[in-house]
Amino acid sequence: MAMHDFQPDPPVRSREQPIGCIGAGMIMAECHLAAYKEAGFPVVAIASRTPAKAAAVAGRWGIGKVHDTPEALIADPSVTILDIAYPPDQQPALIRAALKQPHIKGILAQKPLALTLAEAIALRDEAAAAGKILSVNQNMRYDQSMRVLKQILDRGELGDVVFAQIDMHAIPHWQGFLEGYDRLTLANMSVHHLDVLRFLFGDPEEITTLTRKDPRTKFDHSDGITVSTLRFPSGVLALSLEDVWSGPRAEGYRDDQQITFRVEGTAGVAKGTIGWPTGAASTLTYASQKTTNGEWVTPTWETMWFPHAFVGVMEQLQHAVTTGMPPALSVADNVRTVALIEAGYRSIAEGRTVRLSEINTD
Repeated sequence: MAMHDFQPDPPVRSREQPIGCIGAGMIMAECHLAAYKEAGFPVVAIASRTPAKAAAVAGRWGIGKVHDTPEALIADPSVTILDIAYPPDQQPALIRAALKQPHIKGILAQKPLALTLAEAIALRDEAAAAGKILSVNQNMRYDQSMRVLKQILDRGELGDVVFAQIDMHAIPHWQGFLEGYDRLTLANMSVHHLDVLRFLFGDPEEITTLTRKDPRTKFDHSDGITVSTLRFPSGVLALSLEDVWSGPRAEGYRDDQQITFRVEGTAGVAKGTIGWPTGAASTLTYASQKTTNGEWVTPTWETMWFPHAFVGVMEQLQHAVTTGMPPALSVADNVRTVALIEAGYRSIAEGRTVRLSEINTD
């Protein structure tokens, strides 16, 4: 297969649905809105907890309307897609308000969708009953290296997958609102990796998670550094490591933050790096007995996870609303990721392997 056959970034098929944005923090200002500008998605309104902050972001990105409250924006009939970047304890109420509005056809929510699995299931069912598309922003699925890896796997270039690993030694920016929650790394960082392992290999049968406190995180937390082992029905064994300590961060100390991944199959290996800790593009290189004569091949791209992955996230919702096709990132699928996180916490609490069949998602 020629390298140019890969599609690291999806094409923009639909861009006509007007978007209303709730939230004016880093993820909205630096990622969502930068991506939407690049893709030509129409953002018609914004609101936040602080109207002045919303106004500043509106000025920066040329958004015509600033609402005083999120509720006022949700009631704005010019909005057909609601884009939420808000703390997970406050997100369900906004989703429920939007489900009551006839003019809102699609909602993009942040992960975690809610603080409990039961609440996530309720939101899934309420959205279905309202006939609205509720989509969850699992943006690592649109990281360019993960998309190309998925394409390599789908073509069978690595043969049957034997082992997979995501190995993170990097320091996330923990949002201030997390200080009020007990759950930390598994729910807010590992969620990217556990979800992308589902994207690549399907639903796992079981998970075993171990954790220890992170010395850098000053507020109380149950999970700091986390190590999860997953077993899939296909036989794939996968390891997801979130070392959020990764070493000192101090004046004069040159840290080596990095995230790498590796997938080994019966006919080849793919490996690479996730670029966000250093603000670089992700990378991938692979060798296949089937398609590269055992030589290492390295597809390249110019785009990055932040902000470019957010084009794909909004595009799949734009396209679903416009065409009536199911979204790529559905709330029903996301509930299964929330269930996997729940199983990981149960594994930590009970010191054992937890089968996913123990976690009810009905």
